[in-house]
Amino acid sequence: MPLILARSFLAAVACLMALAAAAPARATPDHASALHVFNEARTLCERDNGALWGQSLCGPIMIVDPADRNVIANQLDAGGVLVAKDGVFTGTLPPATLIANTRLEWSGTQWTQLVWPVPFEPALLRVFLVHEMFHRIQPGLGLARPEAGNRHLDTLEGRYLLQLEWRALARALMAGQAQARRDRIADALAFRQERRRLSDAAAADEAALEINEGIAEYTGVRLGLHRDEQRLAYAVYALARFLDSPSFVRSFAYASGPAYGLLLDQADPAWHGKLGADADLGALLAAAHRIEVANPAELSTRKRRYDADGGLRTAEEARERERVTRLANWRAALVDGPALVLPLAKSHFQFNPQTLAALDDVGTVYPSLRLMDEWGELVVVDGGAALVHADRKRATVAMPQEGNGLTGDGWTLTLKPGWKIVPGERKGDSTLVREGSGSDGLQ
Repeated sequence: MPLILARSFLAAVACLMALAAAAPARATPDHASALHVFNEARTLCERDNGALWGQSLCGPIMIVDPADRNVIANQLDAGGVLVAKDGVFTGTLPPATLIANTRLEWSGTQWTQLVWPVPFEPALLRVFLVHEMFHRIQPGLGLARPEAGNRHLDTLEGRYLLQLEWRALARALMAGQAQARRDRIADALAFRQERRRLSDAAAADEAALEINEGIAEYTGVRLGLHRDEQRLAYAVYALARFLDSPSFVRSFAYASGPAYGLLLDQADPAWHGKLGADADLGALLAAAHRIEVANPAELSTRKRRYDADGGLRTAEEARERERVTRLANWRAALVDGPALVLPLAKSHFQFNPQTLAALDDVGTVYPSLRLMDEWGELVVVDGGAALVHADRKRATVAMPQEGNGLTGDGWTLTLKPGWKIVPGERKGDSTLVREGSGSDGLQ
């Protein structure tokens, strides 16, 4: 990349990062703000007109204020709950309905749900809107995958190799010459290959999240931004913005998705039609560039290329020591100690994907969480923790020695009528059952 263009490109990345940090948050959604969001969404989806994925992104959108659950929508719901007011449609979500940036089926309508506040810097807003609108049509495209833990991305080697992959992808995006781009892609794929060699489940787990969230974020960048330079700058920005995340377990695909998608656009414009049930973005990019399996003997040389002074490795080793201590504390509280066991049957989760942490092979720790199921609602706030076991059939929180079992250190449980807390299978544990079912589980 010529020096002047490189400086312009990096300046665009720096500008995006500054805008993300400085984007104003408005206290509560008003009709004018909602109309602005709806108009932006309509402009974006009409401009694409279904060209990218063969299906229009246009559809029902609701903006929800989490403080009072009030809704402002761009159309009426099929169930007739919302009412027209000043060019929008308003109402209130019932308490049991999940609030999150996600696809939501409510009152007979499939919605794109947006949680207030939304980003109002134009580039960030447009990427965000397209990402969430894509989620609404994603299942119909066959691009929704069952997700797994990606727990290997909270280990020393998993995190280190992922960040080396990101550094190589960033250089590939900024490369001005085709050969240089291909060489950097080969480096990224070598780090990816090694990471997956170290963990049996890594390939399938990572591929699923890259399809679910990575493709959505790529679509946001591709359709939300107008020029190739903007898109490439945003993809580099995405690779940098998640570096300070407490965990990469569920956030990594937001960074890698735009990078792989844009590089595939350059190498194989027909790649969208190749996303079968076992599709992997890295494998598609390797095939497009005819890159063979990496030679493990060259890995050390590749590592030095992206971590010349060993600073990244040193930082990750320090984090690993802290992680081991943190995991020991979580294990003592959530596995070895007395716990409240919550059966999971029809669960809905609301959480910050940047905070999830893997607890070895036991499951995933959620330091903040809103979990709803047949029995009611569990809310975990900062300072607390809940463990969702790997089989996703139960969650646990540390059980206090005293009290009624409805509150603990950093968590609160609200039970629906007809449910009660009873002794669990293990001494000191408690669990939830329907009243009248006895104390040994659900009817």
